Amino acid sequence: MEGRPEGTMVVWTAERRGLWRGQRAAELVLATRVWVSVTPSDSDMSRHPSNDTHFCPLCRFSRGAGWCPMMEVSPECTQQGRGLVLVRRRPPAPPGLREALKARLRRSCACSVQGAWALLQDLLPATRWLRQYQPREDLAGDVISGLVIGIILVPQAIAYSLLAGLQPIYSLYTSFFANLIYFLMGTSRHVSVGIFSLLCLMVGQVVDRELLLAGFDPAQDGPGPGANRSTLNASATMLALGLQDCSRDCYAIHVATALTLLAGIYQVLMGVLGLGFVSAYLSQPLLDGFAMGASVTILTSQLRHLLGVRVPRHQGPGLVVSTWLSLLRSAGQANLCDVLTSATCLAVLLAAKELSDRYRHHLKVPLPAELLVIGAATLVSHFGQFHERFGSSVAGDIPTGFMAPHVPEPGLVWRVALDAASLALVSSAFSISLAEMFARSHGYSVRANQELLAVGCCNVLPAFFHCFATSAALAKSLVKTATGCRTQLSSAVSAAVVLLVVLALAPLFRDLQRSVLACIIIVSLRGALRKVRDVPRLWRLSPADALVWVATAATCVLVSTEAGLLAGILLSLLSLAGRTRHPRAALLARAGDSSFYGDPAEFEGLVPEPGVQVFRFTGPLYYANKDFFLRSLYSLTGLNAGYAAARRKERGPGVGAGEGEPVEGRDLGPGSSTAALVPSATCFHAVVIDCAPLLFLDAAGLATLQDLRRDYGALGITLLLACCSPSVRDTLRRGGFLGEDQGDAAEEGQLFPSVHCAVQAARARCQELVAANSTL
Repeated sequence: MEGRPEGTMVVWTAERRGLWRGQRAAELVLATRVWVSVTPSDSDMSRHPSNDTHFCPLCRFSRGAGWCPMMEVSPECTQQGRGLVLVRRRPPAPPGLREALKARLRRSCACSVQGAWALLQDLLPATRWLRQYQPREDLAGDVISGLVIGIILVPQAIAYSLLAGLQPIYSLYTSFFANLIYFLMGTSRHVSVGIFSLLCLMVGQVVDRELLLAGFDPAQDGPGPGANRSTLNASATMLALGLQDCSRDCYAIHVATALTLLAGIYQVLMGVLGLGFVSAYLSQPLLDGFAMGASVTILTSQLRHLLGVRVPRHQGPGLVVSTWLSLLRSAGQANLCDVLTSATCLAVLLAAKELSDRYRHHLKVPLPAELLVIGAATLVSHFGQFHERFGSSVAGDIPTGFMAPHVPEPGLVWRVALDAASLALVSSAFSISLAEMFARSHGYSVRANQELLAVGCCNVLPAFFHCFATSAALAKSLVKTATGCRTQLSSAVSAAVVLLVVLALAPLFRDLQRSVLACIIIVSLRGALRKVRDVPRLWRLSPADALVWVATAATCVLVSTEAGLLAGILLSLLSLAGRTRHPRAALLARAGDSSFYGDPAEFEGLVPEPGVQVFRFTGPLYYANKDFFLRSLYSLTGLNAGYAAARRKERGPGVGAGEGEPVEGRDLGPGSSTAALVPSATCFHAVVIDCAPLLFLDAAGLATLQDLRRDYGALGITLLLACCSPSVRDTLRRGGFLGEDQGDAAEEGQLFPSVHCAVQAARARCQELVAANSTL
C-alpha cells in the first residue's frame, strides 16, 4: 500500500474494545486507521501460536495483512493519516428457511421441567405475580376496587341483557366467568373485562336475526307475559338443528353461545399465531367513530323501553332510521308510568354522574348511583305494583344458581361464522388498546398476544356455561383504577360479588322496570356520545383521520354496525396508502461548509451544491408511489431522464440534443474517451438520493432505481445513494442493484453512509474525469 512504512500493516482500532467475532454490537462504530508493526507484541503472542500471525483488533480474527471481512468503509470518507472513519459491521448471513424451521421445531419439541413451568407461567401469568404479591401494600386497594366494580357490574349486567336480547341471568354468568378467567390469564393489572355495550349490541343483532329466521318474535324481550308463547310452529331451521322443542329464550342463548364460542376461537388462534399486532391497524379515530355510531344505535334501541311502547326490532341496513320512524308512529301509545319513571331515573343518574365527575378528586369511592337507583326503583315498582296496575314491563323471574353446561350447536356455529369475525375483531381491538393504555400510564408492559389468549378464553370457556361475548370496558377500568386497584386480584373479588348475586340475590330484581335498565344503558353512553366534540380538533390535526371518524360513525348509524366497521377499516387503509403514495419530496442544500444538508423550504441560508442534486423522498418506495417518485425527481431537477435518454438513443451516438430538449450534452459514443460531463441544460453531473427516510423497497421500487440509474448513465450523470438503512441495503444487494460484483467495492462505489460522503465522492469523480479529459 502506498505510503505505508516498511514492516508495518494496516489495522483498524475501534473505540469499543473487546468485541470478539460473532458478538452483537452497534451497527456503526468509529474507528481509527493506524500503522502498527507486523511483529505482534508479547500479549498478542499469548493469543496466537505463531509469531507471524496478524489479527484485526476489532473482531480478533487471526489473518494475514489485509481488510477485515466483518467491516467495510467508504474510501471517499477515509482521511489520510490518523483520521476518523465510519466502519459498518457486515450483518451475519440469515439462516435459510429450512434451518430456521428446524431450529424452531427443535426448541418447541424440547421437553424439560423448567420449560413446562415457564410455559405454564406464560399461559397463566397469575402463577407468576401471585408469588410476589404484597398483601400489606396491595390487598386493601384490590378489595375495595373489586367490591366497587362488583356492585357496578350487577345493575349493568341486568341492564345490558336488553341489548343482547337475553335473560338477565346470562349477563350475570358472563360477568362472573369473565372476571375469574381474566384474573388468571390477563397481563394487565387494571383492565376490567366483562360485558360491554357495543358487543352486547352486536350479539343482540345476530340473536334477533336468528330468532326471526326461526319463527320467533324478536320484539319480545326475555321473560314476561307470553314470552315463550309467541312462537310459531317450529321452522325448518329449528328442525334441522334438532331444537324444535326449544323456547324463544332457549334458542336465543343457543345463538349467543355459538357466536361467542366461534369469536373466542378466532381470538385464541390470533394469539397462538402471534397476530396481536393486527388490532393496531384499527386506529383510534376508527374506534372512536365506531363507538359513537354504535352508541347512537344503542340509544335508539332503548327508546322503546323508555317510552314503554312495543315496536318491531328492525334488521338490516337503515335499522336506526326505521326504528325512529316506528317510534314516531307509536309515540301516542307510550306508557305514562314508564315515561315518568324514565324521566326521574335519567335526571337522578345524570345529576349523580355530573357530581361524581366534578368531585372525583375528593371521593375515594365513586357513588354507586346505578345500584341506588335500581334498589329504589325495584322497591317502588314492587309495592306500587306497576306491572299489574299500569302494564309496565319488568325484568321478570331471575333464577338462582348455575344451569347445567351445554355444548353450542355446531349448526348454529357455522351460521354465525361471519358475524363472529367482526365480533372478535372489535373485542380484540378494544381489549388490547385499553390494556396498553393503562400499562403505559402505570409504567409496566403487557403482551398483546397473551391478551388475545386471555380474552379469547373469556369467550371460549364461558360459552359452555350460557355466557356471551365479553371484552375490556373503558368505564369500569377507569373506576377500577380510581378506587386503588393494584393487581388483577380485584377481578376475583368482583367475581365473588357477582357470584353472591347469582346464588342468592338475583330474585330480588324481579319487579325492576325495564325502563330503569334502559336509563342505565343510556347514561353509560355519555362518554362515547361526547366524542363528537373531538371532531373539530381532529380535523385541524388530521383531515384524513377526521374523515375516517365521520364516515365510520355515519355508516354505523345509517347502514349497520358491521358495515360501519368495514367502512372504517377500508378508509383507514386507504388513508394510510394515500399518505405513503404522495410523500413530501425536496431537493436538499448545504449549510455553508458543514456536512449538514437540509430542505431550503425549512431552513434559511442553505446553498445548493454546484453540480450535484441531492434528492430526498420522505416515504417508502413501492409500487403505488414509484411514478410519483419519478415525477417529483424530474420536476425538481428539471430533467426527465427517461425521456432524454430515449431521445438520445433514437438519435444515435454522436448526435447532439436538439434545441429545446431537456438535455443538450454530446455523447461521442463508446469508441471515444470524451463524454459530456455536465449537460448544459441541467448543470449537474450527479444525483444523490438521501435514503434515510426510505422505509423500505419492494420489487417495483428496486426496478425504478435500476431504470433511473440506467437513464442517468446514458446521459453521463452519476446516481449515488446515501444513508441506506440495513433493510434497504439488503434489498439492493439481493436485487442485483450493485451489479454482478456483489462485494465491498461495488457497495462502496454506490452506497454511502452520509449525504456529504456521497457529494464528496461525486465531486471527486468529476474532477478525476475532468483531469483525464484534459490530459487527453
